[in-house]
Amino acid sequence: MKYFDAHTHTNFVAYNDDREATVQRSKDAEVGMNVVGTQLDTSKAAVSLAEKFDNVWATIGLHPVHTTKSYHDVQELGEGGKEFTSRGEVFDIGAYEELGRHPRVIAVGECGLDYFRTEGDTKEVQKKAFIDQIELANRLEKPLMLHIRNAYEDALDILKAHARVRGDVHFFAGDWAVAKKFLDMGFTLSFTGVITFTHDYDEVVKNAPVDMLLSETDAPYVTPAPLRGTRNEPAYVTHVVRKIAEIRGADTEEVRVQLLENARRVFGLDRIAS
Repeated sequence: MKYFDAHTHTNFVAYNDDREATVQRSKDAEVGMNVVGTQLDTSKAAVSLAEKFDNVWATIGLHPVHTTKSYHDVQELGEGGKEFTSRGEVFDIGAYEELGRHPRVIAVGECGLDYFRTEGDTKEVQKKAFIDQIELANRLEKPLMLHIRNAYEDALDILKAHARVRGDVHFFAGDWAVAKKFLDMGFTLSFTGVITFTHDYDEVVKNAPVDMLLSETDAPYVTPAPLRGTRNEPAYVTHVVRKIAEIRGADTEEVRVQLLENARRVFGLDRIAS
């Protein structure tokens, strides 16, 4: 393994036709991956993949948009019918704890706050589910995989009050002032292929300590240049690593080695059964 995709979703229905081939392409590219759950079904699917492939690990959790009625993402859940789960899921701590004790599970999430679409008591429901998942991570002594959108300050307040573990801020999209607050708390920041086609994140990528950065794809979303317009997949994380090095003006191989070491440290990969 030379690269690590810290956050991907090969458990989603977008890969139903070629899931094993997708994983094999990542192995051929010497890429390991963290397959992240977004609700109970996709968390179970992530664990199943981790059991099957030696370059796959799993993260289990409830995405904030799935705590209440939410938009339906075809790439995640499939076309309507029984897969349509916008009803909102109540966090079942017993079921998630059982999954979380699996030796191939390396984190809890993706959990957090998403204020992009909110109405009624959405924020309070999200906050409760977030705190419950932080408490689960504390109990399991496993890191958090954070999803935060338009809610960084609220998320920081909750983490300061409840978290005894650290983890990664997935798809970080804040400015340098916000980044420093997470870095000061010991959270890493991960970046996707979006950095290959916008300069919005350059300041953070340049200024953050290199030992506090992770690479990810968030596949099937945000495919990096020069592959935009196609479905993303974990093998493409190599483009993200090269871009991080380019933005920092650093040697690509040195950055590759450091990012892999960061993933091993944050997720305890060397302690996880293979």
